[in-house]
Amino acid sequence: MSLQLIDTHSHIYDPQFDADRDEAVARARAAGVGRILLPAVDAESYGAMFALARQYPELCRPMMGLHPTSVNDNPRWREDLEQVARYLAAPPEGIHFCGVGEVGLDLYWSRDFLSQQQQALRFQVELSLQYGLPLVIHTRDAWDEMCALLDAFRGRGVRGILHSFCGTADHYRALKAAGGFLFGIGGPVTYKKSSLPDTLREIPLSDLVLETDSPYLPPVPYRGKRNESAYVGLVACRLAEIYGTTPEEVAAVTTRNARALFGERIS
Repeated sequence: MSLQLIDTHSHIYDPQFDADRDEAVARARAAGVGRILLPAVDAESYGAMFALARQYPELCRPMMGLHPTSVNDNPRWREDLEQVARYLAAPPEGIHFCGVGEVGLDLYWSRDFLSQQQQALRFQVELSLQYGLPLVIHTRDAWDEMCALLDAFRGRGVRGILHSFCGTADHYRALKAAGGFLFGIGGPVTYKKSSLPDTLREIPLSDLVLETDSPYLPPVPYRGKRNESAYVGLVACRLAEIYGTTPEEVAAVTTRNARALFGERIS
């Protein structure tokens, strides 16, 4: 089986890959992964992300953004957002950003910083509109809040990916009404107790993209181990079962969806 895949969300620049990053890249290529999109997290990781994007410019495409949990307990979060804005205005040499991400809302650890996270997200949505870049949005224990925030941008051309989508069919419909969104599906769709397969029966394949979130959220049979971009094909295989089609068709549709969203930035 030969698949042509795009991993729309991989932190392969993470220190967990320091010992074998080149080998992980080779495994991804061997598995048919033609592009690996790199969501940013915060200032501590930007350097590693830039280095990987420069090393593999034909494969890895970076984003720029501030992760919501990097807002929590961070007295410098506003300054960090200004740094995001400066990078988008003047990217470092050899860097071409394909999106604004990873941004969003994460209330799993605490709800104490919701207001700050909302401010940070709105600021970065505005940046995405200013530069015509898609958003890559992280949502954890905050789907209702995310739907409300993005609905406020309805009609302004906001677009992007709801990374690691695990909301309900109602959340899907609300987010589709708010803008031009696709929904990132990764390892959790393979988990035995996941409700995602049932939800996906109300979501067309034409609204999905594939992702790994490496090194996190590995698919079965690698659950409990480090995830990597080579495993994105396992997600395609599970989606093929859910949609009653072939892995090749899932790969073709999701790759086409990703290329339509990101355009020449990942061509």
